[in-house]
Amino acid sequence: MTVPTQDPGYQAAGYQAADAPHQADEVRGNSLGELMRQVTGDLSTLMRQEVELAKAEIRQEGKKAGKAAGLFGGAGFGGYMVALFVSIAVWQFLDNVMDSGLAALIVAVIWAAVAAVLYSMGKKNAERIRGLKQTNDSVQRIPDALKPHPEGVTR
Repeated sequence: MTVPTQDPGYQAAGYQAADAPHQADEVRGNSLGELMRQVTGDLSTLMRQEVELAKAEIRQEGKKAGKAAGLFGGAGFGGYMVALFVSIAVWQFLDNVMDSGLAALIVAVIWAAVAAVLYSMGKKNAERIRGLKQTNDSVQRIPDALKPHPEGVTR
C-alpha cells in the first residue's frame, strides 16, 4: 500500500505524508486493525490537507476579487456621474432641435445600447474566473490513490 500523498505535487506545495511509504514486509507483519488505523490516519491527513489548500485558494482569490470589486465600484460611481451630466447635455442639445420627449427617448436608446455592450463584456469576464483549480485537481486524484496496486509498485 502506498501513502496517497506521495505525489510530487503535494511535496512541492509543502505537504508531507504522515508516514513514509509502507514496504510489503511491514504490511504483512501488521494486524488488519493496525492497517485500518494507518489507512484512516492517512486519509484523515489527506482530507485536512485538501481543506487547507481550498481555504488558502479561496483567501487568495477572494482578496483579488474584493480589490477588483472596490475599484470597479469607484469607477462605476465616477462613470455614473459623467454619464448623467453628458446625458443631460445631449438632451438639452437635442431639445433645441426637436421635441423634448423625442430628445429624451433618443438619449435613453443610446444608454440601452451602452448597457447591452457592458453586459456582454461583463459576461465574458465572468466566464474567465478560474475558481479553485488546484484544489479541484488534487481532489480528483484521491480516488485513484485509494485503488489497490500490485505489491512493490509505488507511485
